[in-house]
Amino acid sequence: MEQNEAFDVVVIGGGATGLSGALALGRSRRSVLVVDAGDPRNAAASRVHNYLGREGTPPRDLYAIGRAEVEQYGVSVVPGSVTALERDGERFRVTVEATGGASGSITVTARRVLAATGARDELPDVRGIAEQWGRGVVHCPYCHGWEVRDRVIGVLATSPMAAHQVAMFRQLTQHVILFLNDVLEPSDEQRDEFAARGIEVVTGRVEDLVSVDGDVASVRLASGTVVPIEALAVGTRVWARAEVLAPLGVRVEEVRQGETLFGSAVAVDEMGRTSVAGIYAAGNVTEFKTQVISGAAAGLQTGAAINADLIQEDIRAALADRV
Repeated sequence: MEQNEAFDVVVIGGGATGLSGALALGRSRRSVLVVDAGDPRNAAASRVHNYLGREGTPPRDLYAIGRAEVEQYGVSVVPGSVTALERDGERFRVTVEATGGASGSITVTARRVLAATGARDELPDVRGIAEQWGRGVVHCPYCHGWEVRDRVIGVLATSPMAAHQVAMFRQLTQHVILFLNDVLEPSDEQRDEFAARGIEVVTGRVEDLVSVDGDVASVRLASGTVVPIEALAVGTRVWARAEVLAPLGVRVEEVRQGETLFGSAVAVDEMGRTSVAGIYAAGNVTEFKTQVISGAAAGLQTGAAINADLIQEDIRAALADRV
């Protein structure tokens, strides 16, 4: 990568979404730069699940495989962060703070930008949860449920969605405890459903998650009551990592269901186009429920859309040259 080097596309983010988009573009003979901050949303997870053909692969191993694959097609992958993104006529100027062996700040240009910057989870404000995140504290039954099967699983209510979460984790074990946490007030119908499925309901605010020898051991309520558990399921708020897009005016929206705030997402159309022409986005930055395999699929689709967009621009340029 050289100062002021021109690329067809700069991809911000080297996870499954960004690498998949880069793969589609590289195989279409586009010049592509991937800037990888090395901080994916699933960094705390030990394994990737529900990824057919790569089930159980550690996330960093999966991304290393992906980097090697895209580099076969001439894609450049640079460890680092995009610190500035601005319009420069028909192009974008992208300032990259590279890390690793080629550290330093450099500016390149791109005809299009694919933001695959992901999202960050805002954990519940309960002592002990952060230390267990991705191990004894889980959030998605599809991502982590098998690993905590047959254990005593606590479900911490952080929104009305906890009632749904309880039902999902009950599929994985007979021992589920719902902590209402002064957040959820179940209806009579919900209480009947919980009772029918043998789900224990505990009232009161949760203050601490207690671990012993590195494993989740119990929940301590504000009242001092201690309830033994072996794993804890939580709901998080998921915020789009879209700060670098803000100066260009890319629209970021709150994600709500009724009165419940789930986080934020970059607004895109069905082709991954944002509110700013030439800027595309895909993956967790646009949809907090995206898993690794669906993020890869979104990257492929958006990469193909960018290539189609560039093809039309190339045709217009060729026609203009004939005049």
